[in-house]
Formats: sequence, structure tokens, C-alpha cells
Amino acid sequence: MVGTARKVGIVGIGNVGKAAASAIVHENIADDLYISDIDTERAKGEAWDFADSIELTQSRTRVQAVPLEQLAECHVILVAVNERKKVISSSRLELLKGSAAIAYDIVPRLKDAGFKGIYVIATNPCDIITYLFYKLSGLPRKKVIGTGTALDSMRLRRQISEAIGGIDPRSITAYMIGEHGDSQFAAWSHVSVGGKPFDEYESDDIDRFGKIDRDKIEETARHFGWEIHKRKGNTQFGIGNALAFFAKSILNDARHITAASAVQEGEYGREGLAIGVPVVLGRNGIEKIIRLNLNEKEQKAFKASADLIKGYIDQTLAEHGETAQS
Repeated sequence: MVGTARKVGIVGIGNVGKAAASAIVHENIADDLYISDIDTERAKGEAWDFADSIELTQSRTRVQAVPLEQLAECHVILVAVNERKKVISSSRLELLKGSAAIAYDIVPRLKDAGFKGIYVIATNPCDIITYLFYKLSGLPRKKVIGTGTALDSMRLRRQISEAIGGIDPRSITAYMIGEHGDSQFAAWSHVSVGGKPFDEYESDDIDRFGKIDRDKIEETARHFGWEIHKRKGNTQFGIGNALAFFAKSILNDARHITAASAVQEGEYGREGLAIGVPVVLGRNGIEKIIRLNLNEKEQKAFKASADLIKGYIDQTLAEHGETAQS
């Protein structure tokens, strides 16, 4: 991308889209930010409002509201659109029907417009929608990425940090794996602090912190988004900044390792679905899927989560006259 303008598009300028746009503008991640929303007047207003803010920052990002098809010239499109209705429970799966309808509308339009870049998808239920974007777009799987359990993994690291005396979460390696939903789990066998396996770190400091309640930490990380939603009616800044982080990692060819929803072709013994696992993010999207050697308990949890996702994918494809292999 040397010598070319860095172009990022956002589909959906609701709470999450606005948070992502704010991070992109004020961190100067892109040269051009294109926003598109079914409410075109709202998109114009948001673009003008961002333009008003730029003179007071170091950013020179140009922000425009554009028709959906114009996003086809972007390097990265961030998908933050959801059916506008209230979530009535903690299950993101309740959003599937509306979100699938959105995918079947916008992906063919962008395909026909010639989009060849990278999708980063936050629309829930994230893993299922990520796979639908992959199927409908015809793009290589490395170019269709869900935010998946990226934010959940950040929450896990923060909970672990608090349990062991405030170690910087960035010094902790820990991942939530599986569905971005109720079946996700912490891969405790691969948690480390400063490179030291967590079992050893905990044993060394047992006199200071006592036995760590792993189940409580994992449960908190799993449902933290719902706790935010119950109190303020949405989540936006965490996931918005996660979208911006994905865009920055791709545009800068940063080779960051993060959890993400990745389409599987046998890496964890599965195919025909997208699911949250550690990946390397770079210029081409997912540069590598990292295969963790999960223990027996974790393998069972992964299978249960994958089976759940696959079932909903197959059901959704069947409703539209397709199969995972078609």
C-alpha cells in the first residue's frame, strides 16, 4: 500500500460504527474514511461532525458519507451494521435472522461493485455472519475476518491482571476461544504471565493472592459485554476500538497476534465455519492461524462451541437454498 491513500470504509454508523470512526480519525489510521448507512442523512451528519473535529487534532483523515457501492475502493471495510432493534437477552444468536438478511443484501452489492479488499466484521452473531460474508463474497478466507473473541480475550486478560495484583494486561498472554457468545471458553493451558506458564506463576505467588478462581474469571470475561449492555443499553467503545485496531494492524502490516473469528479449513479439525482462535493480522488479513495444542477439557469445549456455530450456519444457508459446500 506504499504510495497509495489508506482507505477504510464503515458499514453502519450506529454506536459501534461511530466509536470505530472516532478511533480511526483521531489515531490517524486512514487517509480516507468512507461511512455508509441505510440512513443516508444520518451518515452525512456524522461525516460533517467528524470533519468539524479534525482541525483540533493531529489527524488529517478525510471523512465522507458515501453510497454502499463506493466502499468497494477501500482497502478495509469494517462491518458494524445491525438490525435496529433492542436485544432482549444476553444471547447474540437472537440477532441472527436480521443480521443474515443484512449480509445477503450488502455483500452481493459490494461484490458486484468490485470490492477486493478485506472485511472485518463485528456484526453479531459474529462467527456466523463472518462465515456468511466469506461464502457470499467469494474472497479468500484470509480476507474475511470477524472480531470474534478479540474483545473477550482483552476482558480475560484484565480479569487475570486484577486477580494477580495489577500486572499490565499487555504482559499477559490469554485467549478466549470459540464462539463470540455463551459457549466461548478460556484456554487456561496457554495462559502465561511474562512468558511464565500461569500454573507456575500462580504457584509461586499462592501466598500473596491465594488460589485464583478461574471459573469466576472466565465467567466474567464471557458475560462482561452483557453487563455493560444492561447498564447503558449498548456496547460501543471496546468493540469500536477493536475494529480500529484490526484496521490499523492490516494497513500497517503489523503482524499483531490477536484472537479473531477465522474461517477454518482443518486447523482445529473443523471446516465450514468461522470461530474464534488466535491469528496473525497483517497486510493480507489473516496471515496465519495459530494452532493451540488444547488439552482434553478444552478440546471438548471447542467441539461444543464449533458444533453450535456450525448448526446455525447450516440452518441459515439452508433457509437461503445453500449448503456450506455449495
